[in-house]
Amino acid sequence: MTLNDRLRAVFVDALELPEGTDVENLNYRGIEQWDSLGHMTLVAAIEDEFDVQLETDQVIDMSSFKVALDMLRGLSVDE
Repeated sequence: MTLNDRLRAVFVDALELPEGTDVENLNYRGIEQWDSLGHMTLVAAIEDEFDVQLETDQVIDMSSFKVALDMLRGLSVDE
């Protein structure tokens, strides 16, 4: 499974989205599920799945799927 696929699965699970949801175009507060509580749930799920510890600035800056993907690549998370 690719990094993209793994992250997509984390978004779907953490935000309780229907399978097949186009998460790649999601933005923070763009949907009801991705509010401040959903954001913290998503952050925790990303940290668990990829065994990383996000810095406060990274948590604040994570405003979309693409930003989260780029952030993980910047942390050298394997594809």
